[in-house]
Order: sequence, then structure tokens, then C-alpha cells
Amino acid sequence: MKCKLPVILAERKIKQKWLCERVGLSTSAMSQIVRGESLPTLPTAIRIAKVLDLKVEDIWQEE
Repeated sequence: MKCKLPVILAERKIKQKWLCERVGLSTSAMSQIVRGESLPTLPTAIRIAKVLDLKVEDIWQEE
């Protein structure tokens, strides 16, 4: 899966720390997700998408 979070956060000028606080994830866990080193669980992916007002498939796409 390709993670578009780095692009989305940069375009919207959103800090990872802000997203962590809204989603309820540690900064290290969010960092791994943003870098594409790990995939979030489905509930976490849904929370991230809701906070960003996007669909899960807008953030993660098959390569």
C-alpha cells in the first residue's frame, strides 16, 4: 500500500503532532505510518481519514 499522508500533511500544512493528538496515537506510531514503515489497523486508518475529512482510500492506495 502506498501512503499519501506525507503529501496530504504538507499540502495542508498539518503537523504530525496535531494529527497524533486528534487520532490518539503516539508520535512514534504515527511517524512509522507516515513513512510507510507500518500500516495502521482499520479502526486507526478510519480515525485518521475522519480527522482529515478524507476517505481511507484517499490516503492509502494499492501500488
